[in-house]
Amino acid sequence: MEACFLCSSASPKPHLSFILSPNSSPFSSHRHPLLVSFHPLPLKRLILSLSSRSSLQISPPFAVAEALEQAAETSASPRDASSSKVDKSGRFCSPRAARELALTIAYAACLEGSDPVRLFDKRVNAKREPGYVFDKAILLQYDHMSFGGAPVEVGTEEEAEGLMLQNDKDSANEAEVLSAPPKLVYNKFVLRLTRNILVAVVDQWNDHVRLIAKVIPQNWKDEPAARILELCILHLAMAEITSIGTRHQIVINEAVDLAKRFCDGCAPRVINGCLRTFVKEYNSVDTVRPSDAPTA
Repeated sequence: MEACFLCSSASPKPHLSFILSPNSSPFSSHRHPLLVSFHPLPLKRLILSLSSRSSLQISPPFAVAEALEQAAETSASPRDASSSKVDKSGRFCSPRAARELALTIAYAACLEGSDPVRLFDKRVNAKREPGYVFDKAILLQYDHMSFGGAPVEVGTEEEAEGLMLQNDKDSANEAEVLSAPPKLVYNKFVLRLTRNILVAVVDQWNDHVRLIAKVIPQNWKDEPAARILELCILHLAMAEITSIGTRHQIVINEAVDLAKRFCDGCAPRVINGCLRTFVKEYNSVDTVRPSDAPTA
């Protein structure tokens, strides 16, 4: 069983392709190789596609980074968790919500072979179905920190049934939140940050594909289509570090939490190691100045 981890830097439209042989991924049910890729728009076109008066206009990266760090400090304060994750309008307002939204968009774009920024804009600007009503009260029940854990032991069948019913209810709430029109769920800051991150991902896709190929374990290279979520998390984190300017400690912690929430197995530990290796190399290159170069 062989698989290829492909990237192209010669194409004007960077893309990441996942090709693997049959039966090596749950996404493949036929005899032909599976190809999953997306073709981002050139960055200039992405930026110009927004009006200068749009509420989602791209912010200066380091202004966004400053807001992110302030939000991180605020979220660390002893406040009620349900009140800190929504604003006065009842919408999600935290950077974590933006990263989670960016991940769902990037993942969907990879699966359908579309551009993530274009897909994000399509979702944000989609018209609501007539009669659609979204109950914002479920946002208070939504848990961004809902991680998988060890099996839960119960003493009776009634307790087991109660846990299963609660799990089904939580899953239904999550599905409703993640499929709802973004403008009803997320405030302008979250939507703006999500788009900023996705634009950065598109702009640096080819460069980061090569860097990711250097740091991920061999078994991820052998089965890339089974690791689309994990690879998307790495792309998002690397783009936020290099383009948005958020402190790498915050980004790595958030990436690990996303892996705990949406991935399984050893993914959180692997992602943590990959990003720390990336940061070390990125900082070592960034500290080199022209004056430091040896003279002839």
